[in-house]
Amino acid sequence: MTSLSRRACLTAALATLLVGCGGGSDESGRTGPASNGPRTDGSTPAPSRPSPNAAHALARSVPVRLRIPAVEVDTPLMRLGLAADGSVQVPPITAHDQAGWYGHSPTPGQVGPSVILGHATVGAYGDGVFHDLARLRRGDRIEARLGNGTTAEFSVDTVRTVAKADFPTRAVYGDVNRPVLRLITCGGPRTGDGYRDNVIVFAELSSATP
Repeated sequence: MTSLSRRACLTAALATLLVGCGGGSDESGRTGPASNGPRTDGSTPAPSRPSPNAAHALARSVPVRLRIPAVEVDTPLMRLGLAADGSVQVPPITAHDQAGWYGHSPTPGQVGPSVILGHATVGAYGDGVFHDLARLRRGDRIEARLGNGTTAEFSVDTVRTVAKADFPTRAVYGDVNRPVLRLITCGGPRTGDGYRDNVIVFAELSSATP
């Protein structure tokens, strides 16, 4: 497969990344069950076309750091897996918040969607590492530092805010024929114990430097 493993892709289709952003029930660091329906307008999100400036795919190397200059993000990356209930893990709620790479997705720069999660808020600790993710605009730069010393540089394509109940599983996890990056956090109005929506950044590999 060009993206997630068969098992992980199936799990992803059953587990939306409902990132726990400082809400009471979400502070366990787990995600909840997903709705895999269409968008609220009934349409199916079409995959973006590859940029004419897209870079060649990179070899597998686990990411260790993420930088997003436009929103002043500079965070180490932890590795995330699946919780005992089959849901996707999210980073723990801590004072020293950091983002996490979903380890069943490709590493940044490999063909397929590499998925990175982070919190918008972290309870009593305040803003999370991805608090300002929705401010990103097309063309903004995202840098993923890999364990082998390479920096994979991505360019933002689109930023979407979607209701958690309508999380676009296929658009986030589905097979693509090029290296892409998905950044996910919470957004939209606050509810009793969290946020109503998810903010999703779609980006494409533009270059790589040693």
